[in-house]
Amino acid sequence: MNGALLSRCKVFVLKPLSEDDLFTLLRRAVADDRSFGGKRVVIADDLLRAIAVFANGDARTALSTLEMVALNSEEAEETITVTPDNVEQCTSRKSLLYDKTGEEHYNIISALHKSMRNSDPDAAVYWLARMLEGGEDPLYVARRITRFASEDVGLADPRALEIAVAAYQACHFIGMPECSVHLAEAVIYLSLAPKSNSSYIAYERAKRDALSRTADPVPLAIRNAATKLMKEVGYGKGYRLAHYAENKIADLDCLPDALLGTEYYTPTTEGVEARIKTRLEQIKAWKAELKKRRS
Repeated sequence: MNGALLSRCKVFVLKPLSEDDLFTLLRRAVADDRSFGGKRVVIADDLLRAIAVFANGDARTALSTLEMVALNSEEAEETITVTPDNVEQCTSRKSLLYDKTGEEHYNIISALHKSMRNSDPDAAVYWLARMLEGGEDPLYVARRITRFASEDVGLADPRALEIAVAAYQACHFIGMPECSVHLAEAVIYLSLAPKSNSSYIAYERAKRDALSRTADPVPLAIRNAATKLMKEVGYGKGYRLAHYAENKIADLDCLPDALLGTEYYTPTTEGVEARIKTRLEQIKAWKAELKKRRS
């Protein structure tokens, strides 16, 4: 429903029933003479409680399960007697609330991401299990994990991306249910890995300038002189190969003139990126020295 129609409607938010609500509902159903063809159902409260837990907040599931249990129980002339075995037989697999195309899908993938970001492996594995046991495509989960590896772990631990991609490939090779262990391994690793979103922020800053500023030309020095004419007009003129320069940094400006000195990437002090930060500080100091020499 689009926003215009939604604004003209009265919206009711439906929430799952509590376990106590379902228990009360089941007790009323058992006590009602009309429920089971006039026959009295004998069932312990703890078994009704088990059915309430199994129903997972859904009244229809609770009543349908009670009916199924009664139909599969020992029946006398006026009485149906329910045993623990009857309940266990009908509740062997829990019905999880999960809509692969609706709100719950997005709620749970958000919970998985935020649990990993908050370095909580227990919560992350729980939400992973909720998705997979609810019927989610494991390749979808693996793709989202791969995104997380670069967006939230990034250069603090570059191996995170390798592990995420390996988990995706494993899911592709063997599928569910076996691939659940590969996704669990990746989710736990990503949860415990050091975190850095510096790559994500660097790209967003660069994208902002790329979209909002004038598209300045590439500096001539770092253009590739593929033809004689290009070379004559200055393509590649002044280029210095960094491999043979001191500190592997050539006296060369690689950004357009209007963006000289702009910093998009700011490393954190987490994991591998702590070493990257030290190297970046050395690079900045050396570039400053090169500028002094020019002037």
